[in-house]
Amino acid sequence: MSPSTSQVTTRSPDETIAYGRGLASELSPPLIILLRGTLGAGKTTLVKGIAEGFHAAPAEEVTSPTFTLVHEYRSPRALLYHVDLYRIDTERELETLALDDLLAPNAILLVEWGEKFARLQRDCDIEITLERVGDTGRTIRRSVR
Repeated sequence: MSPSTSQVTTRSPDETIAYGRGLASELSPPLIILLRGTLGAGKTTLVKGIAEGFHAAPAEEVTSPTFTLVHEYRSPRALLYHVDLYRIDTERELETLALDDLLAPNAILLVEWGEKFARLQRDCDIEITLERVGDTGRTIRRSVR
């Protein structure tokens, strides 16, 4: 099956959250989703919408797991794991997170900075790239493998 790609541009954080809510209705576990983008590109903002779309957490309760590395959000449809690998630099450090243990039939891993590791790039089901457009806009490209 060849990959499919879609693209949308949002004009504000609220629109990015709304896009994430809509995207949630198209997602079914198990999945590994890589979230790509520079610091401040809107990766966590998108996860806020996905978590709301799954009824796992309100947007204001979703925060970046930069220091805790993994946040878990539970919904009736799925377990969402929001993973931030920004501070993880080696395969050994990655292994200590035991991400494989999180993979379950009802789990979706939303992984920021996963492109740093070839294994995650190879194993991901969907890759979402966010790019800044002006002060508040974002171009969001989604590639399904």
